[in-house]
Amino acid sequence: MPRQTLSAAEAARSLGISIDTLRRWDRDGKITVERDTANRRVVSVAEVERLRAPQGDETLSARNRFRGVVRSVELDGLLARVEIDVTEPSRVVAIVTRESVEELGLKPGMSAAGIVKSTSVMVER
Repeated sequence: MPRQTLSAAEAARSLGISIDTLRRWDRDGKITVERDTANRRVVSVAEVERLRAPQGDETLSARNRFRGVVRSVELDGLLARVEIDVTEPSRVVAIVTRESVEELGLKPGMSAAGIVKSTSVMVER
């Protein structure tokens, strides 16, 4: 019979978040956790599945993804500046290659996501 619960560390790893983020989500009520007999957090497999991001590129390790709508695309030589209005009260701006913009077919008004990893911002459609 498959396991029904995961340890906090296993759940965090499965969700692609840190254990600190999982604890914060627990405090904020974003994730439902239970406690085992030793008072450690355990998370049901169903809860992890509920929170798991839609399946995309499994090799991408980026954790911060901001979905939104392309506000503008400015082409300048080999580079392009893509501005995305995200659903959160913020905006993501990325400097990417012109080739990437053309390959993704980015145009103002279309849905896109800014993926933040370290100091880089990538764009996916």
